[in-house]
Amino acid sequence: MTDLAELPPLPGRYRTGPAAPADAPAVHRLVAACERDLLGRTESAPDDVAADLAQPGLDTARDTLLVRDGRGEVAGWAWVRGGRRSRVDVHPGHRGAGLGGWLLDWTEERARRAGGERLAQAVEDGDRAAVALLRSRGYRPFVHQWQLGIGLPAGPVAAAPPDGVSVRPFRPGDERAAYRVAEDAFDEWQVRRSSYEEWALRTVGRDSFAPALSRVALAGGEMVGVVLSLDVPGSGEGFVERLAVRRDHRNRGIARLLLGEVFGAFHRHGRELCTLWTHSETGALSLYERLGMTVRRTSSMYGKALAGAVPPIG
Repeated sequence: MTDLAELPPLPGRYRTGPAAPADAPAVHRLVAACERDLLGRTESAPDDVAADLAQPGLDTARDTLLVRDGRGEVAGWAWVRGGRRSRVDVHPGHRGAGLGGWLLDWTEERARRAGGERLAQAVEDGDRAAVALLRSRGYRPFVHQWQLGIGLPAGPVAAAPPDGVSVRPFRPGDERAAYRVAEDAFDEWQVRRSSYEEWALRTVGRDSFAPALSRVALAGGEMVGVVLSLDVPGSGEGFVERLAVRRDHRNRGIARLLLGEVFGAFHRHGRELCTLWTHSETGALSLYERLGMTVRRTSSMYGKALAGAVPPIG
């Protein structure tokens, strides 16, 4: 773990320690409280936190930190991965005690010790306090993200498939092909290609992954498009986690077809709204808007160059 002696002391009622997989439910309670405070609802699922803690390359003993109050409840947490990506959350009931700035200092020190030269963190644009803190520490936005939604008051009508293309529900055994389609599509803008294991943590390996509400597009017996859906307990909404179409089959209406199929599946499943996230590097915002989706909220990825990075040992 980063030497906490290098940071200013926390108030005496708090204690710190690394996170473990068994802490996921407690951390999710913290995250859910933050969402309710900011959004008026909970959107995340416990498996979001579990996926964070299981990220390949994340050493929980050194790369995570929990702050607990005098009752042992999680008041804040942070993680740093690969010296370049981070996350910080502070429970609404513990804001104003300096935990956010203290955890941000910890992420930077941990990133430097991991050899990181630049650190990034995603923050909701509506979280003015978090945005102000990051900006005061020299962070600047470099990618913008949008959550879009569409109401499903009536059963959507899916478009007719293009010639030679068929659509069916996701089946066991489709995982590796879906991974290849999705990562090939995202290679155009992502910094690095995810391993299958890392990708699966966020998609088909999640407890909330809903294969019956997901679809694949086939042409010539090969998968050429995929949309992967989540059904988060208690949210009342459908969520599209991934949408990808193979490059040589784009501009044929396959993305529109897949989304129409999924919107219909969610409607039949009793969902009245479907949401998804996209960001400024994909260029997909206009596609979703043409399908009738509208922006519900926005967030940004903030980054900062780190001075004094320490080359990792080994």
